[in-house]
Amino acid sequence: MQEASTISTSEAALWGRLFDPTSHELSTDVARYILTLDFPQPDVARMHELANKARAGTLTLEEQIQLDIYERVGHLLSLMKSKARKALKKTRRAN
Repeated sequence: MQEASTISTSEAALWGRLFDPTSHELSTDVARYILTLDFPQPDVARMHELANKARAGTLTLEEQIQLDIYERVGHLLSLMKSKARKALKKTRRAN
């Protein structure tokens, strides 16, 4: 076990440990539901707009903060979906 002073406390690392695919098995229904989650179209459009501005080097500080939030939430969603896929795969093997 890592000592407390060496454990990463970044937001991504904390969420990663919370949604660790090897712990806390998901039910099949919950796993399927998680795989249906996605950003609504207005958010997707905003992410594309922010990404284009970032490539052009024209993001404001407020827009950079918004882009960072989208990235963190997207990363969390990816972790959740990974855990859901792993749970469904394990269920299929058991049957």
